[in-house]
Amino acid sequence: MQISSICHPMMPDSYFPVPYSKPDGVNGDLLIDIGSGPTIYQLLSACESFKEIIATDYIDQNLQELEKWLKKEPGAFSWSLVMTYVCELEGNRAKGPEKEEKLRRAIKQVLKCDVTQSRPLGAVSLPLADCLLSTLCLDAACPDLPAYHSALRNLSSLLKPGGYLVIIDALESSYYMIGEQRFSSLCLRQEEVKAAVREAGYTIKQFEVIPQSYSSTRANNKGLFFLVGQKLRSSE
Repeated sequence: MQISSICHPMMPDSYFPVPYSKPDGVNGDLLIDIGSGPTIYQLLSACESFKEIIATDYIDQNLQELEKWLKKEPGAFSWSLVMTYVCELEGNRAKGPEKEEKLRRAIKQVLKCDVTQSRPLGAVSLPLADCLLSTLCLDAACPDLPAYHSALRNLSSLLKPGGYLVIIDALESSYYMIGEQRFSSLCLRQEEVKAAVREAGYTIKQFEVIPQSYSSTRANNKGLFFLVGQKLRSSE
């Protein structure tokens, strides 16, 4: 069976095994990536299991970078090395260029997203997603734990009952660095994350902690977590 994964280019020795390829696993018609940033690494395996992907972010510059990559514009970041690495994890190193084009075809829209709003995508009308993916986003977007709870409830409005929520984020990180700029991060503990996800109407199917951390010049986290939750149906 193909191994589907999310790898983090800042931590090449870590990857998160998402059960995309299982018949009863995380797959379907539509995946919405919440807080994509200017990156596409988190979608490289997802494009094998979802017909359509929507990338979103709050920052306009990030949306512009995504559009630049999609349209193959001059100056677009090259993800070729990451493509090769992910294909190697999946068992076919030679398929990098093919996967890159497949992902471009799968990404149908790049949209503005604000997780603090009850309608995170504003007035845009979309079918309910089969999966929501959020990678290293919510700890930066939410200033406190009540805001984190609220964001998860807001995002749930985008997901169909029985659909999946996949979150990868830092544990117990109060800051992160981009160049010389320091940004605040919500310090999340395992039990706080689990409680917030359950309160938002999900059952937790998988929760793993990766002990590897960033260097102190990048962040002060104590590992990363990987969560798969399933949205409860009304009868559950």
